[in-house]
Amino acid sequence: MAAFLLGAVLLIVQPQIVPSRPAINSNAETSSQSVQRELLKKTSQKNDFKENIHSNGSCQQLPQTIIIGVRKGGTRALLEMMSLHPDIAAAESEVHFFDWEDHYRNGLQWYINQMPFSYPHQITVEKTPAYFTSPKVPERVYNMNQSMRLLLILRDPSERVLSDYTQVFYNHMQKHKPYPSIEQFLIKNGELNVDYKAINRSLYYIHMQNWLKYFPLDRIHIVDGDKLIKDPFPEIEKVERFLKLSPQINASNFYFNKTKGFYCLRDSGRERCLHESKGRAHPQVDTRLLEKLQEYFHEPNKKFFELVGRTFDWH
Repeated sequence: MAAFLLGAVLLIVQPQIVPSRPAINSNAETSSQSVQRELLKKTSQKNDFKENIHSNGSCQQLPQTIIIGVRKGGTRALLEMMSLHPDIAAAESEVHFFDWEDHYRNGLQWYINQMPFSYPHQITVEKTPAYFTSPKVPERVYNMNQSMRLLLILRDPSERVLSDYTQVFYNHMQKHKPYPSIEQFLIKNGELNVDYKAINRSLYYIHMQNWLKYFPLDRIHIVDGDKLIKDPFPEIEKVERFLKLSPQINASNFYFNKTKGFYCLRDSGRERCLHESKGRAHPQVDTRLLEKLQEYFHEPNKKFFELVGRTFDWH
């Protein structure tokens, strides 16, 4: 009887063991947990998922790796190069599961259904560049898989701004719609327009802080997008090591296409290049304006370097 009473006392005074989670607002946590429960309800009452199994033994499954961004950083090139590896199964289109509410409400089973069929030894990868700059995405990815390996590809912030504008400009041109010059976006009342969305997307340290609330730095591999363009093989080698893949991609898988002005891929004797929409020439920008843009990014870049413990060859 004494032993029983002692055990009961120990149970009462023993502190509860709570799983380690990021420090977040309690209201946000409650909201997130509520959304997560709804997601799980939409899959099944047992909180498991139906993996669509093919007769050859492959199936659709949740990704183990996500390319989270950045927009116009080289995400498509990175995904195409990774696809050279036989142990990579990549989703063809941008899924926008975690950042588009109408997609997120569909639940994780819907997300699985957007994935490619893969074999057990393969890593499933999806890429949606908008994830990096969307404030709600890091927590949602964390709630799905705390062990997720994330790939982030970045370019010189100023160059990324010009690429961002160029993409939207050509989209309007294809639809025969007029579009303002880049100067009209970059300048406001004679000063640099820091409210321009393309500039905000290049403030990497702000968005990186949000991801580091949920994922340690060793779970996020940063690919140097500028180096990937100039010499892709060393950067892809680093990705292989980060994903713990056997070294299967080699220098002979890449060749420089003088006509296009960038590297193309060679796989089993078949050659292919990125879509013609990639590598478009940037608009001519006044030198003083470009210098003003580069000067603006100097301090944010410095903060980013300190945050990730690494420097990049940016202006």
